[in-house]
Amino acid sequence: MTSHAIAPRRSGAVRRGLMGQSLLNKSLPSRRALTAGLAAGACLALVAPSARAQDAEVGDGLDTIIVNAQKREENQQEVPISVETLSAARFSAIQAAGEDILALAARVPSLYAESSNGRLAPRFYMRGLGNVDFDVAASQPVSIVIDDVVQENVVLKSAPLFDIEQVEVLRGPQGTLFGRNTPAGVVRFATRKPTDEFDAVGEVAYGSYDTVTAQAGVGGPLIKDLLSVRVSGLYQRRDDWIDNAVTGEDDALGGFEELAGRVQLLYTPTEDLSVLLSAHARDYDGTSAVFRANVFDPGGNQLNENFDRDTVFFDGGGDNPQDAEGWGASAKIDWDFGAVTLTSITAFEDASSSSRGDIDGGAGAVFLPGGSFPGFIPFPSDTTDAIDDLDQFTQELRLASNSDGPLNWQVGFFYFDTEFQVSTFGADFPPRTTVLHENDSWALFGQASYDVSDRLNVTAGLRYTEDNRDFEALVAGLGATVNPTSASDEDVSWDVSALYRLQDGLNIYARVARGFRGPTIQGRDVAFAGADAVDPQTVATSETILSYEAGFKSEFLDNRARLNAAAYYYTVDDQQFSIIGGAANVNQVINADKGVGWGFEIDAEALLTDNLFIATGFSYNNTEIKDEDLATAPCGSGLCTVLDPLNAFGQALIDGNPFPNAPELTFNTFVEYTLPYRDKGEFFVNTDWALQGNTNLFLYEAAEFRTSGNIEGGLRLGYRDADGRYEAALFARNITDEQNVRGAIDFNNLTGFVNEPRIFGVQLTLRR
Repeated sequence: MTSHAIAPRRSGAVRRGLMGQSLLNKSLPSRRALTAGLAAGACLALVAPSARAQDAEVGDGLDTIIVNAQKREENQQEVPISVETLSAARFSAIQAAGEDILALAARVPSLYAESSNGRLAPRFYMRGLGNVDFDVAASQPVSIVIDDVVQENVVLKSAPLFDIEQVEVLRGPQGTLFGRNTPAGVVRFATRKPTDEFDAVGEVAYGSYDTVTAQAGVGGPLIKDLLSVRVSGLYQRRDDWIDNAVTGEDDALGGFEELAGRVQLLYTPTEDLSVLLSAHARDYDGTSAVFRANVFDPGGNQLNENFDRDTVFFDGGGDNPQDAEGWGASAKIDWDFGAVTLTSITAFEDASSSSRGDIDGGAGAVFLPGGSFPGFIPFPSDTTDAIDDLDQFTQELRLASNSDGPLNWQVGFFYFDTEFQVSTFGADFPPRTTVLHENDSWALFGQASYDVSDRLNVTAGLRYTEDNRDFEALVAGLGATVNPTSASDEDVSWDVSALYRLQDGLNIYARVARGFRGPTIQGRDVAFAGADAVDPQTVATSETILSYEAGFKSEFLDNRARLNAAAYYYTVDDQQFSIIGGAANVNQVINADKGVGWGFEIDAEALLTDNLFIATGFSYNNTEIKDEDLATAPCGSGLCTVLDPLNAFGQALIDGNPFPNAPELTFNTFVEYTLPYRDKGEFFVNTDWALQGNTNLFLYEAAEFRTSGNIEGGLRLGYRDADGRYEAALFARNITDEQNVRGAIDFNNLTGFVNEPRIFGVQLTLRR
């Protein structure tokens, strides 16, 4: 602690026991950082021979968690924001079964993620706020930030994650420091950086369906005290394992292969200047979402006899192939002038992708000879969406004070520019249509934090943003540009918070924040409407959110237990929603008059004994659409049971409905028990579980299109040495082989798609 009681408590201590890290008994000679992990299995690492374990003094109890939620290093317990972290060990353990970023779903209270487009277009929801739009041009209210660089497009959000240091989940509007399109929150990923000491870590896991995950990172000095490097990489694959009963092909789809790498150089010519250069690339081939026709009976939401996890009935889609390529580079410069530090972050991203699917999920159609199978299919649907080329450029300049006094501040400038083309086409119809999206934005922001007393700190921030979007479409063969459209807006985001230390280990805080999401243009329907259409694209104006939050952060039992909780209430004006599918088979953006959400989240962890650790998270999120006249076409098949009242046009009135894909509650828990083995190491067993409560899948309510009680669990048992140099384990993911519905398609029939199958495996880890 500094002389100011609320100033950050900085600590080099490894977060022992935090969400799945090592719980070595105090009798062991070394309790350094170990990868214990919550879920997956055992790890092999092929790295250089001599190395160091993570250097940290570990005291009794839980360790200090340092976050960058306010773009400063601060103790998580002293930040007036609802923030939770995932350790590198826990995140990489989940990946052992071949998981990607979607594995975060329900692993942190109030955070959910899903996709109807496979691994390449994840959609995130926080406190119920999200976007169900499957189009690759869709905007989202949850921002993904990797190494201080925003990943705006969905294909960038799907970036492979490896050599991760920490994951931070910032709940609630983050518009002041992180910009537009963060009204729900931010998920920040920090990778391991180069240092002036040699460091190496490697993991490899092998499991069911020939699932392989291997990642490694090696770093150290090239020129002592001047230039250091870190090289890291990831390889993931799974064999195809789903049979296609229509074509008679065994193991036709379900697999994937991902290769990614990163190189970082850290140049420190003086103690006051550092330059971090980074470059990364990826190459992915796999299977898009696997849709399954008529797997619900009318009136029910349980999977019926048409569902077979190992078999599909596709007569189109080419076995649902999916691929992506991308690369990026960034330069971060920190220049310490004594009283202030100037930071510049320049980044460029380039990506392309393609995804094809048998969207109806079955074979044939009722009007074709032989009819359709399984069940009623009005017409076949085989569609491809592709990003032909995406470029994103960002620049941030930030000036921050280095004061040890009561006042700290930062001011900055941010510029964002992206351009990409999206092509949509079917197997026979419609013709290939290419739409061009352009978006540029700039902002000025500032934040100040002041210690009013030894107990009270207040923080306030302000951001001005200008956001501009342009859209045009070209229908192939016609040479026609369809209705060029522009949308722009400017807005002021702000937040005010206070944190008060009631006593040692107990802080209370309150926060009011305003954020906004810029205007959105959705033009995918141009592909289906053709060049003669009148305004086939739709525009949603900006949405704004006003959020109120209060909570406490506590540590007790001699720092062996931590309990944080927050309650919130927010209103969203002109809330953006996407109308997807339905009888009109459209993809459009709209504005609702208002949306309201309230709830709470609890994060708890405790080192109950030197050998028993438990971490638990719970959230309740209540959301409601408020617009008396807003209506949408319900399911196109005519088979679903609509629970909403209908207007004169047969559309479902959605006033009072919950937000789509907004779980009412989430619950997660992790428990680990260790058994020391002499002074050499320990045996361990841990288990983790995540529960997703009532979730409505669309804007309208139907008996078939909602889920409840989805649960998944993992188990892991193994051995780790005392110095954290190696670890070996057996693992299981989705150990009870739950068949959880993750989403549905409603324009054609009662189509659904489900979670990943059970995976057993082994994993080995080596550290030096």
